[in-house]
Amino acid sequence: MSDTQSDLFEMRRLESLSNTIFGVAMTLLAYDMPKASFDKLPTWDDLAHVYSGRLAGLILSFIIAGVFWISHHRRLARQPYAGRGTVILNLFFLLSIVLLPVTNGLYSNYRLSSAVAVLYGTHLTIIATLNALLWWIAGRGRLRSEVVGAIFPITVFVPGTVIAAFLPGYAPYFWLLGFGGLVARRFARADSAWDDVSVNDG
Repeated sequence: MSDTQSDLFEMRRLESLSNTIFGVAMTLLAYDMPKASFDKLPTWDDLAHVYSGRLAGLILSFIIAGVFWISHHRRLARQPYAGRGTVILNLFFLLSIVLLPVTNGLYSNYRLSSAVAVLYGTHLTIIATLNALLWWIAGRGRLRSEVVGAIFPITVFVPGTVIAAFLPGYAPYFWLLGFGGLVARRFARADSAWDDVSVNDG
């Protein structure tokens, strides 16, 4: 390690911590699922009534956490060292992941409450914002497609949270569009490659 890097933090240490945090948080998403306690043998209607909404909330949160876990590790692979400020910002990002089972538990049990839906949507927006900010810091103008892909979920979660304030039942369908960030990143990468070809041809 050079003298310039001597004061920097090795991000592979943060990677080990983040693996544990994501793993525990994604496992705890299932903690609030109701335990089987029926007065009689349950029918399909009974099972659907008890589990359908909560299971949908769990799946949504699990997929979102998985997408951010992939994004987080791809970013750490491109940023082997970072300063104290970036490390602290990463810790805040991980804190937002730690809190996901809490807001997911509320949302799974009270998904038709506008207050709970707005709280959950706000939490998703905070996670996406921290992730986008960290990509911007890691890229420093060199990872345009990654930054575009990270910003895209914010443009979905913010209006989705507004929808949740008035129509909480429809918000999850809108939030799912946040995964379009993967497509947005591909388009941005293709545009960058086209710009490079145009510059070289010129």
